[in-house]
Amino acid sequence: MKKLTIVVVAFFSCFLAASAYGQQFDAAFGVGTITSSSATITNGLYFPSDTGGTYPGFSADLLLRHRIGFEGDLSWRASQNLYGGVGSQPYRPIFYSFNAIWAPRLSKNFTAELLAGIGGEDVRFYGSTNCNNFFGCTAYTSSNHFMGDFGGGIRAYIWHNVFVRPEVRLYLINNNLEFSSNTVVRYGGSLGYSFGGR
Repeated sequence: MKKLTIVVVAFFSCFLAASAYGQQFDAAFGVGTITSSSATITNGLYFPSDTGGTYPGFSADLLLRHRIGFEGDLSWRASQNLYGGVGSQPYRPIFYSFNAIWAPRLSKNFTAELLAGIGGEDVRFYGSTNCNNFFGCTAYTSSNHFMGDFGGGIRAYIWHNVFVRPEVRLYLINNNLEFSSNTVVRYGGSLGYSFGGR
């Protein structure tokens, strides 16, 4: 989690610094869940579905000219799941992405969001100690996968610059070998705030 925390802090710091120049900066916290295809058995091996669970998350974007900009988000499974069922290995998926975003204004109180980019899935398997010289020791091992990210949402401004946003993301995960599918859909809602002009 240390590595992701450093990335997130650096990412949000860049957004905050850039927003001081009169551009629009938006930040939000949300909750959702994920869905994917059913579990499969291939050559006698069980591959569970990467489905279910509660996924809290943070997102932020910086809109530049013509309501085009950059966006990043981070979401993780709130509680550990058991890989393969009862008595199996505890694990937790974490998804992060960096995207280009277009946020056209639909009306005074509604803004659309369309985004696409790249990121990764970090599946953390707990119960074993993993040590290295840079980050020290952790109580998990990670399986990291590159992914493409596509999604959108609708911001509804409910009070001044405060908005709620139903949203959906499609993750196309490269070599998601631990699970039954390379395709995951995350959907949910967020509560956010827009800094600067909207």
